[in-house]
Amino acid sequence: MVYRFVIFSDEVDNFYREIKIDADATFFDFHNVILDSVNYEKNQITSFFLCSEQWEREQEVTLFDMDSSSEYDNLVMDKVELRDLITEERQRLMYMFDNVSDRAFFIELREIILGTHLEQPICSLSKGVPPIQLQTLDDLSASNTDVVDLDFYGDDDFDLDELGDDGFENIDFNDPNF
Repeated sequence: MVYRFVIFSDEVDNFYREIKIDADATFFDFHNVILDSVNYEKNQITSFFLCSEQWEREQEVTLFDMDSSSEYDNLVMDKVELRDLITEERQRLMYMFDNVSDRAFFIELREIILGTHLEQPICSLSKGVPPIQLQTLDDLSASNTDVVDLDFYGDDDFDLDELGDDGFENIDFNDPNF
């Protein structure tokens, strides 16, 4: 049995990948073919999340054993086959490729192809340029138009001498204007 997944991003409109992979493959195999399809380096901590129809994160499958205290079992990519968790068409997943900035690919199982087998997973369709793998501080600032240019402590008139030795403002609590 072969799964045909589609992968897309909320960051890049014309980005799209189609992956075909055997149902007996592990999540680690899926992780590798995704990274290969977008030419990302394989040196980052990543995770898959099974998702609800509204893309709410549920069960996590991690790259390494994280020994977390979650309500779900701790599942590791190289120990879990796709067929163990993915059973029906239109099932949704997220692939977190940048955990620091909480960035992910959205994945949907579009088709289960019965009576076939794939030795190696393949990227069967590739459109568009993927988002950059890791965002820098400059990238984050440029992508967030709501960020206000703040001086230290958010005040243009901030005076370091206003702080006492302990880092707090020198306040006279007996002052009636306080």
